[in-house]
Amino acid sequence: MRENSKEKWLFEHASVLNAIVSLAIPTVIGQIILVIYNMADTFFIGMTDSDVNLTAVTICMPAFMVLSAISNLFGVGGASVISRALGQKNTKRAAGASSFACWGCLSATLLYMLLVCLFSDPFVNLLGGRYFEVHGQSIKYLNMVVVLGGIGTSMNMLFAHMVRSEGHSLQASFGVALGGIANIVLDPLFMFAILPRGSEVIGAGLATALSNWLALLYFLIVLRRNRSHSALRFLPDSNSLDPAMIRDLLVTGLPACLMTLCENISYAVLDHLMALYGIAAQAGIGVAKKVNMLAHCIVRGMAQGVLPLIAYNYASGNHRRMRKTVLTSTTISILLAAACMTVSLLISRPLVSIFIDDAAPSLDYGEAFLRILCLGGPFSACAYAFISFFQAVGQGRKSLILALLRKGILDIPAMFLLGSLIPLYGIVWATPITDAVCCAIAVFTFASFIHSPLVKLHNPASCEKPQTA
Repeated sequence: MRENSKEKWLFEHASVLNAIVSLAIPTVIGQIILVIYNMADTFFIGMTDSDVNLTAVTICMPAFMVLSAISNLFGVGGASVISRALGQKNTKRAAGASSFACWGCLSATLLYMLLVCLFSDPFVNLLGGRYFEVHGQSIKYLNMVVVLGGIGTSMNMLFAHMVRSEGHSLQASFGVALGGIANIVLDPLFMFAILPRGSEVIGAGLATALSNWLALLYFLIVLRRNRSHSALRFLPDSNSLDPAMIRDLLVTGLPACLMTLCENISYAVLDHLMALYGIAAQAGIGVAKKVNMLAHCIVRGMAQGVLPLIAYNYASGNHRRMRKTVLTSTTISILLAAACMTVSLLISRPLVSIFIDDAAPSLDYGEAFLRILCLGGPFSACAYAFISFFQAVGQGRKSLILALLRKGILDIPAMFLLGSLIPLYGIVWATPITDAVCCAIAVFTFASFIHSPLVKLHNPASCEKPQTA
């Protein structure tokens, strides 16, 4: 980041609202396009009028999202370390963090791809693909999106975090959007034109894989063009093996990784429990989750967009600006989530019927499940904002505890408990109830931290001497 760059001015001098809009809005738009492409995938699969195909793609989503967990471990952790290093004028540390994140993410992705390739059958069974016809289609989709497209998916998401860490939010969001738009274009092409009838699931998976490879190509071009005025470096050197930097990166990124992993484990448990009630119930919850994803992705876009701004001002010691950024962005996130909740409550059936035929038995399930899931939106928005805040300021332990409470520790036991008390629907009610509880804990944790002596007396710039590349 250059001394007199636009990004530096945005981090230090622009009004907080202007900085949030500049950094977060492109990210939110990119996330919305990402949701639209996920919905388009479901929409085109729904055109086959097959609950089997719909269920096969739905139950593979947690396995596909493991790639996002890997990229979050190195991407969110790396972005936080890089932004804080830039706030301290320590460009060597930023360069080392970007290099370690790149090679760490690539290695972890290759290992995961190998595991999926070798153990796809038990993996699909674990995800809820217990029905013979669903199992076969799930294997095909999993091989396309993970084995063929794994590197393209995880690395393009990683580089989006890296580019965003220096304030280039628009460039990062364009890359994310490019992958989504390409997927929307390629879906019908592969599903209904190029591949023979009956290969729609393979076509959808192939479209997803290729679109993510295209997004990765875009980021490689952007990184090369930005190289002359960027602190990011990707060739391994002594800075990329600094134990203190690696520990900081992994501890900061681990909550984001585990939050995504636990979220997908939670969804896998939900799908597994729904399988007890038949394919129609599985298809219904799959579509309801996809529709409800819009509110979550808007919030995630807001959090990812402002993370570098929070981290930079925390590291530079401007805590008043940091607090105002957190409170303003959190308020916006809650309001947007509340708007999405209202829309879902008012027109839940029309929303679900976009993806499910009116005559399909899964339509009624999808409508009821969406009405329940959307109630947790505002609570989830608040909790997610504070989890992201603790990631930004390097408080990995607090972020980790809140992330595990949000998905894993509370909601999975609640699914079994409420499911036994209220068959079928109690399983779904576990999600908004857990969101409300986690929100209350997150608010208390944030309030305690922000008024602690650690924040009032902390001057990160004194911890390390500034360095230049």
